[in-house]
Amino acid sequence: MNRIAMRSALVAATVAAAAMFAAVLPLRAQLPDQTIRIIFPFTPGASGDTLTRLMAEKMHASLNRTVIVENRLGADGRIGVNDVKNAAPDGTTLLVTPIAPISVYQHVYKKLTYDPIKDFAPISQLALFDFAIAVGPQVPAKNLRDLIDWVKAHPTEGNFAVPGAGTLPHFLGVLLGREAKIDLRAVPYHGSAAGLADVMAGHIPIIITTTSDLVQMHKAGRIHILATSGHARSTFVPDVPTFGEAGYKNLVASGWYGMFAPAKTPPDIIAAINKAVVAAVHMPDVMAKMQTFGLEPTGTSPEAFAKIVKADSDFWAPAVKASGFTPNE
Repeated sequence: MNRIAMRSALVAATVAAAAMFAAVLPLRAQLPDQTIRIIFPFTPGASGDTLTRLMAEKMHASLNRTVIVENRLGADGRIGVNDVKNAAPDGTTLLVTPIAPISVYQHVYKKLTYDPIKDFAPISQLALFDFAIAVGPQVPAKNLRDLIDWVKAHPTEGNFAVPGAGTLPHFLGVLLGREAKIDLRAVPYHGSAAGLADVMAGHIPIIITTTSDLVQMHKAGRIHILATSGHARSTFVPDVPTFGEAGYKNLVASGWYGMFAPAKTPPDIIAAINKAVVAAVHMPDVMAKMQTFGLEPTGTSPEAFAKIVKADSDFWAPAVKASGFTPNE
């Protein structure tokens, strides 16, 4: 390489490095020079916890801050959420949570120690996941209409497994029963695996849970997924129609994971963290990892996420009420 070419290459590399530094420097300057704690209010090891740790790793690199994840367990996530509510609004304590503690619990619990809307500042939705309804070998249904006709003909058989009482699959089944005018009765299990085993064994005819929990057995021919709940078909089972395509356009329902800060966190700090998080969500390795455990990467603006939170709260409220579910608080 001649001297001129070498000099040009050096200048180009310097400009690129300066541009990268310039992009990151404002983010760092807007955050306190302290460790950032991300509280995930559920157990380690599951998809939400893995996602949270991915975000922490990428934020550490982009913000040049130590970022740690703490699992604050108890009360179906309410303890960890409340801890973030009471934290200083300075960007050093954040929350990653699934949809329920923010958009559903206010309709479930009579006494909630936090206001999901007023006590938190949305930063970004991180990922989506949808739900599915499937049947076991004793149900001769090739599509959702077949299942509804079968339940009408066998009204005592309209039992469906869900991964727990008061979960979104429970409430989604309630909505389907109302829309289709059939008697569907939730049977709570401790997680999806136990309910799925009973469906495959013919002990219960129907299951509603996250799509990712059903894909493997669907592809193996042990169960038959009839519909999924997203706006569009699931990338995991693209041959399966959505509830909307099956004629139930009011049953578009997705779960999500999102990041929040305490209310009154300054807008410039929210913007800085959002920029780092959205960049992380769209990194190829992060996207690939999310897809392995059934998540669709998103990465929204704070404003868009705030609208999603409110819309989902409005969507689930009537389903919770219709279910008659009362938790042991």
